[in-house]
This record gives sequence, structure tokens and C-alpha cells, in this order.
Amino acid sequence: MDCLYQGYQIESFEAGRDLWHARIRRADNRPLVINGCPFTRLEVGFAWHDQDSAIADAKHHIDRFKHHWSEPDEVRAA
Repeated sequence: MDCLYQGYQIESFEAGRDLWHARIRRADNRPLVINGCPFTRLEVGFAWHDQDSAIADAKHHIDRFKHHWSEPDEVRAA
């Protein structure tokens, strides 16, 4: 299941029976840049019991950390 949230694409996936996780990517397919290191995606969260919980956790990560993620152009300019 995919979800768009505040410019990010969230993909939930089952890593094992009833062990749901989520991946976060930028909706524009540009990398997330953390401390100068580009990432195409981030896998976040715990082994949640359902998809909705994994997506809710990913949204929480976006809300909490998006101000720490640089734009790719900002890193090149520095």
C-alpha cells in the first residue's frame, strides 16, 4: 500500500507474517539528504501488527524529522 504525505511517498511492506514496516521516499524521486549523505529511501519503524500502524509511524517520522532532511541542491551549494 502506498500513500502520499506532505511531499513524501510512504510504502508499507510486510517483512514477515504480521511484521509491517514502511519506506519513505520523496515524491519527486530526489534523494533525502541527511548530514550530507543522500538516501533514495528510508526504512523506518518497528515491526507493526498492521499496515495502517506502519504508515502512521512513517508519517510521525516525516513530521518529526523532515526539517533535518536537506534538499539535494542545498548540499551541493554548501
